[in-house]
Amino acid sequence: MNALTRISHFFIVALLITFSLNSYAAPALYKIEKNGVNSYLFGTVHVGDASMQGLPKNVTDAIDASSQVIVEVDINKLTPLQMQQRSMPFMLLKNGKTLQTELSAENYNKLKDYFAKKSIDVAMFNGLKPWAVMVTMMQIEFQNAGYSDKTGIDKQVLAYAKNKDIKVGELETLEQQLQMFDGMELLSNEMIAETFEQLADINTYFIKLVDAWKNGDMQTLTNYYNTSFDDSNYGEISEQVMLINRNNNWIKQLTPRLVNEQLFIAVGALHLPEQHGLLKQLKDKGFNVTRL
Repeated sequence: MNALTRISHFFIVALLITFSLNSYAAPALYKIEKNGVNSYLFGTVHVGDASMQGLPKNVTDAIDASSQVIVEVDINKLTPLQMQQRSMPFMLLKNGKTLQTELSAENYNKLKDYFAKKSIDVAMFNGLKPWAVMVTMMQIEFQNAGYSDKTGIDKQVLAYAKNKDIKVGELETLEQQLQMFDGMELLSNEMIAETFEQLADINTYFIKLVDAWKNGDMQTLTNYYNTSFDDSNYGEISEQVMLINRNNNWIKQLTPRLVNEQLFIAVGALHLPEQHGLLKQLKDKGFNVTRL
């Protein structure tokens, strides 16, 4: 599993949280309508287990009814070599910095112990930025828990669109996704500390949340969102950099198109909820938003 395909989703990969706390038995799909033009918004998770193979029928029907599928980044158009060539410049430390100089002694030693237990020498990561090392850790744990990006919903949406010869567009470039981490460079220690906290209880911080996404358990997901993006410095900055700024940019792109085109929009579900989420922003722009 290539960690670079989901570098922008390190908190919990992706969640689905909606404004309605009603119980549904399936992940949420929304119809977006204005002036008689219908589009769809689908919150995705970027890794999945075997039970997540195959898109729900209401999702495939919505894709079939759309003229174009819109995703965050169309990773399928990049070869592994292209992905590596375009990503590495953003992941490497510069100006003599090392992983050890960027982290506290406590966090560096935690990383050293973590990788040693997996027979990996932490020195091999010495030239990488802390967030890139964090992604490697998440990759390892997801694999151990039986999850893969191959059964992630994003890849399945892209594969279905390709099979049906439906055009695919993207909301941002790989480089734009990578650049956002620069905005959190001063919070590397907080990032690593939170990663260790989540990995210490991956059942609570990941598996239960994916199950909640599968079953439409909005209360569990809402509780997690409010806990993760609290009023701490780290919580506020991470929400601004990873979600709010990107959501605002996407709305600027999508608003003029949604009044003329039938689009199927599939993005990490963490982008949907709360006051800066895509759902509320679309409603504020005069669109009718209905959960299907």
